[in-house]
Amino acid sequence: MVKLTLRERETAQEAVRRFRKLVERSGIKKEIRVREFYEKPSETKRRAKIRAERRNRRERMLGRA
Repeated sequence: MVKLTLRERETAQEAVRRFRKLVERSGIKKEIRVREFYEKPSETKRRAKIRAERRNRRERMLGRA
């Protein structure tokens, strides 16, 4: 849970900006996107496998250069 206490002489805009940063760092936005739609476990594994293959390919290409 993200808590934000207003500082002295802090405007509402500054507080909102600080709140957005706190939410972003805590990973809440990412979690909401993931849970927005149900995804079958097989799809999750498939996407993770594709991501790992791309990462490995990228590392191989950068290692040779």
